[in-house]
Amino acid sequence: MERELPAWIHALDEEDFQFLKRFLLASGSLKALAEEYRISYPTIRLRLDRLIEKVKIADNPAWKDPFQRQLQILLVEGAIDPATARKLLQAFKQTMQTKD
Repeated sequence: MERELPAWIHALDEEDFQFLKRFLLASGSLKALAEEYRISYPTIRLRLDRLIEKVKIADNPAWKDPFQRQLQILLVEGAIDPATARKLLQAFKQTMQTKD
């Protein structure tokens, strides 16, 4: 019997999975992970914090709409700035209102 994967799994990309794998293999040591990636501890900590937020957003039932969920993930990842996210959300909401 095959189990359905949790929603947050689908929000992760290949880079996220590789990071998680390396994190597990480093026994959860951010210091060891930073050395492996050859970057600073604060940079690795930021990467983990962003991944945690991404999982929280994807797993939160309040974010039912896929567009809004993806927008929040892009914001957490730093792919877009807050001002752009607000503009996109406003445009999305206007579009949805005109469809009703």
